[in-house]
Amino acid sequence: MCELLGMSANVPTDITFSFAGLMQRGGATGPHRDGWGISFYEGKGYRDVHDPEPSADSKLARFMQGYPIKSHTVICHIRKANRGRVCLENTHPFSRELWGQTWSFAHNGQLKGIKKWPLQHYLPVGTTDSEHAFCWLLDQIRRQFPTPPRQRKKLWTFIEAQADTIATLGVFNILMSDSKSLYSHCSTKLAWLTRQAPFGDAQLLDAEMTVDFAQETQPNDVVTVIATQPLTKNEPWQPMHKNQFTVFQQGKVAYQSKLQ
Repeated sequence: MCELLGMSANVPTDITFSFAGLMQRGGATGPHRDGWGISFYEGKGYRDVHDPEPSADSKLARFMQGYPIKSHTVICHIRKANRGRVCLENTHPFSRELWGQTWSFAHNGQLKGIKKWPLQHYLPVGTTDSEHAFCWLLDQIRRQFPTPPRQRKKLWTFIEAQADTIATLGVFNILMSDSKSLYSHCSTKLAWLTRQAPFGDAQLLDAEMTVDFAQETQPNDVVTVIATQPLTKNEPWQPMHKNQFTVFQQGKVAYQSKLQ
C-alpha cells in the first residue's frame, strides 16, 4: 500500500518537517519505493513535483526538503505499486482542471473493477486504478455541478456520496483538493493532528529531527496535518474512522461525516 500526507493551514506554511519524515518511508524505514510526488497550492496557482525513484534516495526529494515552499494546502504521496507499472505518469498526486481550478488527488488502496466504470470528459494518462477513480469522480462532479455551487456543503456531501460509492470496490483512502478545501476519505487508515497555540516541539518517528514550533509560528497559526500513519512520536494524532469523510479549510475541520 502507498502512504499519504496532506496539510491544511490558515497561513502559508512549509511542510518540510513532515515531508522529511515521510520520504524516509520510501525505501529506508518503509517499503514504498515506487515513486513519490508532492503538490502545492499558492492561491489559484499550483506546483507539483513527481519522481518514479524511491523517495529516500531521490535527489529531487532532497532538493524539496531544502526548498520550503509555503502553501495553505499540500498533498504528498509515496507509492508501493500494485496496479500500473513504476513510471512517471503513474506517480501521484494526479491533477485536472475543473471550473478554472486545479484539482489534485492522491490515493492509497486497490479498487477492483474501477476501470470498467465509463469515463466522459476526464481520461487517465497512466494506467493506475487510482487515476481512473479520480477521473470518474471529477466526471460526476462536473455533471452534477456544471458551475460551482453557491452552497459549498452541497458539493461536500455530493463528493462524500461518490467517495462512498467508489469505496465499495475496495480500499479508498484519499486526499484531494480544489485549492480551497482539502478533502479526505478514510477506508482503512488515516490519522490527523492540528497544531495551534500553545505550540510545542515535535519529534519525527523516521528521522532524527525535532522542531520547536513555538519558534517557527505565530500565535494565531493553525496547521492540520493528515497522514496514513503518524509521523511524530510525541503528538496526539487522531485516527479517522472507517468511511469517515472530512473537509479541512484553513487548518480546521469544515465538515465531517456523521459516524454510523
